[in-house]
Amino acid sequence: MRPVVRPRRLRTTPALRRMVAETSLEARQLVLPLFVREGLEEPVPISSMPGVVQHSRSSLLAAVAEAAELGLGGVMLFGIPETKDATGSGAVDPGGVLNLAITDVVAEVGDALTVMSDLCLDEFTDHGHCGVLTPDGRVDNDRTLERYAEMALAQADAGVDMVGPSGMMDGQVAVVRAALDGADHTDVSVLAYSAKYASAFFGPFREAVDSSLVGDRRTYQQDPANGTEGVREALLDVAQGADLVMVKPALSYLDVVRRVRDAVDVPVAAYNVSGEYAMLEAAAAQGWIDREPAILEALTSIRRAGADIVLTYWAAEAARLLRS
Repeated sequence: MRPVVRPRRLRTTPALRRMVAETSLEARQLVLPLFVREGLEEPVPISSMPGVVQHSRSSLLAAVAEAAELGLGGVMLFGIPETKDATGSGAVDPGGVLNLAITDVVAEVGDALTVMSDLCLDEFTDHGHCGVLTPDGRVDNDRTLERYAEMALAQADAGVDMVGPSGMMDGQVAVVRAALDGADHTDVSVLAYSAKYASAFFGPFREAVDSSLVGDRRTYQQDPANGTEGVREALLDVAQGADLVMVKPALSYLDVVRRVRDAVDVPVAAYNVSGEYAMLEAAAAQGWIDREPAILEALTSIRRAGADIVLTYWAAEAARLLRS
């Protein structure tokens, strides 16, 4: 008599399910994106991202202290200046909001968190693009790279652990790595936004950073129809010196996360972006889904696809849920 195969035997108790789980979700694997806005006295809620705020410099410190206590892997900082210009000069100003925030955060948490910073001009330019423009309004790749090198040095001088070049300029990782190494910032690591798509799911983020963008970024961000291109970009970034690579967004690009994970030999991150966050929060607010299990399921799916690190606005809440 043949034995009866019953896979359900391994699902009978919480302890057994936990023991045989193929994918883990842990606080150390999560990175919390944080927005700090110049001139604020109190945090300002972001209407399209319930529970997320633009921080003042002081409220930012409370947020990073909590992130450290929860055991998160890191924080990713985005700065929102009071004034913008065509070349994003606030991004390279040592007294600019992002560089000051980096110094504040490093002083607050030390080595308890990996302090990461976005390396892009879009928050700092009055036209909202990720680079310097030509007279006819196109992004000038090579002039932008010069600005990225300056920005990398400003952030490194401020004390950052890891920079995240996110503008999707050709050659950005090589230029940033060379600038850091040339200034004896060899220990600052580079998280390359390698497969960043021209996605509709970035919408709430535009509110979060008070974006000035008119039009779109399809000439430099990737076409959502392309998967192999994302792998090719990741391999190029590794060859140029990236310490980690990232796929952004995450949930609509889990296939790309898997393909990149299989192709590279460095850690892979995925960014659970603002629109993905907002969709789940909106559905939960309507009572259509069970919010907390849905958060953990969504984040686990990103890990299961192959991401070693997940950037998510739920990072602190997820860490608390995982403790309970």
